[in-house]
Amino acid sequence: MLDKKIQDSKTNELWHHLHWLSVLAQQGSFTAAAARLGVSKSAMSQRIAELERAARVSLVQRTTRSVRLTEAGQRLVDDTRASFEQIEQSFAHVRDLAGVPSGLLRVTAPVAFARQQLAPRLTEFLRAYPEVRLELDMSDRLSSLATEGFDLAIRHTARPPDTHVAWTLCSTHSVLVASKSYLRRAGKPQTPADLESHNCLHYLRAPDTPTWTFERHAPKASGERITVPVAGQLAANNSEALREAAVTGLGIALLPDFSAQTLLQQGKLVQVLPDWRLVGAFADQIYAIRPYSPHVPRAVTAFVDYLRQALAAGFGGQRL
Repeated sequence: MLDKKIQDSKTNELWHHLHWLSVLAQQGSFTAAAARLGVSKSAMSQRIAELERAARVSLVQRTTRSVRLTEAGQRLVDDTRASFEQIEQSFAHVRDLAGVPSGLLRVTAPVAFARQQLAPRLTEFLRAYPEVRLELDMSDRLSSLATEGFDLAIRHTARPPDTHVAWTLCSTHSVLVASKSYLRRAGKPQTPADLESHNCLHYLRAPDTPTWTFERHAPKASGERITVPVAGQLAANNSEALREAAVTGLGIALLPDFSAQTLLQQGKLVQVLPDWRLVGAFADQIYAIRPYSPHVPRAVTAFVDYLRQALAAGFGGQRL
C-alpha cells in the first residue's frame, strides 16, 4: 500500500511534465516550446528528461535543429491531448466569468496585411484591454491553428474552411497602380489590352503565363469582360515587394487595396485603368477564423470586434 501511494505521488508530480511534452510536440523544438511556456530552454529540457526517466522509455528524438517524438512519446501526447484541451477550455471559461478580456492571445496573419494594417492598430487595442497579452505571428504560411496553438488567424481568402468559425472583418479589392514617372515614360494604358506592351509586376502563382481579367465599372458596365496576358521583370509572392518596385518606377503592379492605400493617398502611386474592375486576382474578403469550440475566450471576441470596427471604413478614399 505504501509503495502504491509513493508511486501515485510521483505520477501526480508529472502532470505538468506531460503538458510540456504536448507543447513540445506542437512547437517542434525546445527553444520554441520554452518560449511558448515562458520558461528557459534548460528547464524545458530538464522536465522532458525527468519524464523520460519516470516512463523508462525515450519520448523524444533530438537533433541539432529540431525534435520529434518517438512512438511512445507520440502515443502519450495523443492519449492526453483531449484532456489537456478540456482543461484549457474549462479554465478559459471560468476566467471569462470575470467579464474582463485577459490572458494570452496568439494571432497569425499574412506578412503584408499584418505589417500594414494590424501592427499600427495593436497599441490602441492593448491599451483598451491591459490584461490581454498578444503574440502576433507574421507569416504567409498557412499555419494549422489547432496544432500550433493559435487562437485566431487573419485570412485573405474567398472561402474560409468549413471546419472553422469565421468572422468577416472587411471587404477588399484589387487595384492596378504605377508611379507617375513610369506612366510619363511608358504611357498611360487606356484599355486592358494596352497592358501587353507594359512592364507588369505580378503576383507569383502558377508557372503558367500570368493573366489579368477585367470587367467594366458601372455606369459603363455591360457585362464586358476581357482577359489579357501580362509579362514583366518582377514576380513576387509578397505585395510589399511589388508595391516598392512600382513606387520606384519599374512598372505597373497589381495589389490588394490595403497594400496600395497609403501610397495612393500620398500621391506616390496613381491608379491605372480606374474604369475597369479586376476579377479573380485576390479574394474580396478578409476574415478572422478559429477552429470551432463551444467556448470562445473574451479576448478573442474583443479583438475581432475591435478589428471589425477599426477596418469598417475600408482602405482609403480611392475608387477601388
